[in-house]
Amino acid sequence: MKISTTLYFDRATQQLGNVQGELAKTQEQLSTGKQIVKPSDAPDKASLVTRLESELGRQTSYQETLKSVQTRLQSEETALKNTSDVLVRVKELSVQAANDTLSPADRQSIALEISSLREQILSLANTQDTNGNYLFSGSRVGEPAFGPDAKGQMVYQGDQARMKVAVGDNRRMNMNMPGSDAFVRVVRDDGKGGKVGVGFFQALDDLAKAVKTSDQTSIQRGIKEIDSLQQGASDAVAQIGTDLNVVDMQNSVLDEVTLRLKTTKSDTEDLDYTKAITKMNKDKLALEAAQSSFAKISQLSLFKYMN
Repeated sequence: MKISTTLYFDRATQQLGNVQGELAKTQEQLSTGKQIVKPSDAPDKASLVTRLESELGRQTSYQETLKSVQTRLQSEETALKNTSDVLVRVKELSVQAANDTLSPADRQSIALEISSLREQILSLANTQDTNGNYLFSGSRVGEPAFGPDAKGQMVYQGDQARMKVAVGDNRRMNMNMPGSDAFVRVVRDDGKGGKVGVGFFQALDDLAKAVKTSDQTSIQRGIKEIDSLQQGASDAVAQIGTDLNVVDMQNSVLDEVTLRLKTTKSDTEDLDYTKAITKMNKDKLALEAAQSSFAKISQLSLFKYMN
């Protein structure tokens, strides 16, 4: 087989190009810190990295949803704790009003304060989040949880829906507390041997009226009903506390999953600097040797010896 000068130069040039390409690839890896700079470097690993990035994105989405749920639940918890505190004051005033030594004028003052506290609780029941959505309206977040009906009585305007959101691949949780579950109705004798349900704010209005008119029977009934209202608020706070615990536990689960995915991704694509620097030095030596050999051999020519 004859080896022409052209073939020799073509092969030498190809060899130099290959060595230079390997050196450039290693230098690019060192500059990016990644062993997979482009998919063609390792198609199987590049595909795995893509899947891991997609999974990490989904976990991040779950974590963002959990943050929103936590913020909403904390707002509801604060509103209900404040409601419970106000109800404690309402009961104190009611017990005070039941004292026979008080004058009608004293009870008038107490009734005014109870009415004022009732307005404060109404404001808490109609708390809105940063987006203007009402916290206790169920799924009807665009309208106040409590508002007047045709007769002017304050009634619940929301629904009983508990909105659920995905916070994991196989986990969903509640993100709201319907107002009807927190600001509960009380059961009252209808005077005919039966029972009738009375709304949260109607019970407070009736209590304020009883104190104002010195109706001792109704005041005593109102004191017992305040206990029921307080219990409802306390139960709602307990439920929200449970949901917040679920948020914390799910955050821990997501943190563990995210750490595992990031570790796998790092093991797959991150560069081993020691190996890369060693390879770069070897590539440099190989390139220098190839260039030196090519420079010397390219000077060899039959015509040179004939001269």
